[in-house]
Amino acid sequence: MNYKLLGRSGLKVSELCLGTMGFGTEAGWGADKETSFAIMDTFANAGGNFIDTANVYKLGTSEKTIGEYVSNHDRDYFVLATKYTLLDNKTNPNASGNNRKNMMRSVEESLKRLQTDFIDVLYLHIWDNITPIDEVLRGLDDLIRQGKVNYAAISDTPAWVVAKGNTLAELMGWSQLIALQVEYSLLQRTPERELIPMAKHFGMTVTPWAPLAGGALTGKYLRGEQGRIKPESKRLDDNSVIITKKVIEIADELGVSPGNVALAWTRQQGFSSIPIVGATKVSQLEENLKVTDVVLTDAHLKALDGVSAIPLGFPGDFFNEDAVKTNSFGGFYDRVEKR
Repeated sequence: MNYKLLGRSGLKVSELCLGTMGFGTEAGWGADKETSFAIMDTFANAGGNFIDTANVYKLGTSEKTIGEYVSNHDRDYFVLATKYTLLDNKTNPNASGNNRKNMMRSVEESLKRLQTDFIDVLYLHIWDNITPIDEVLRGLDDLIRQGKVNYAAISDTPAWVVAKGNTLAELMGWSQLIALQVEYSLLQRTPERELIPMAKHFGMTVTPWAPLAGGALTGKYLRGEQGRIKPESKRLDDNSVIITKKVIEIADELGVSPGNVALAWTRQQGFSSIPIVGATKVSQLEENLKVTDVVLTDAHLKALDGVSAIPLGFPGDFFNEDAVKTNSFGGFYDRVEKR
């Protein structure tokens, strides 16, 4: 496996990130400890070093499992990313949200579960629409100065909030956010409206979650197999079926799995992207790892882009109108290389 820089930092991470939301059997699904260890062995043996978790995954079992595994391996080899925000203590009104008090409390608990002195990448998990972004950035910077966190990142937050945060961080000399985690796949392209252009501007790596749309893009539901997606989900509507069939068509042409085609598409979008590949079985991870050898042609990308295209809304669609392109700066718009 090759390595990439995470955002505008010098941190080297594997070209795929291991998602561990399923490490634990709470709620009646997931991987037990033995299987989780085997998945991490497979990932590490393939050269993977980037592992994603969160304080609430499987009620903390995910972090505990990773902590036990890493404590018996080379800690410095792994880049551990976790998150804070979501409720993990119903007796404490400040045990959720983006506020500084919850941030500090959550990090201390994560450090214990992960059996480590530091977290490599700490994400704000979900924007709470309450806490000022300057409070968040100052708290993250303090954790970095204390040596408890190495890098700051953010997930599931409006683009304008992230942009304001990174601008404030630059002006104040605080650590900037280097990665953006959002849902992104052939069935969920709305981040292309604001979030992804913003990430490109600030040099942030996008780490897509659900790049296989919960398994829908593997074609399993078209084959009548069962999964965690409910029949009424938009991931299984008529448009999603059309997109999935195109993925399967290209997969058959290349002799690879549909999942590999869907993952390859997220990796070839013209911006820094490291998809998060979750697994509760070793065989699932082994199949996903094959994507590192898959390259889609321009024709494949055009076909997938066409069948999955979404309206960008204003001003994105307005900027793409021929009349606007022709009249902007005397037609110079079309002759300028876009970032």
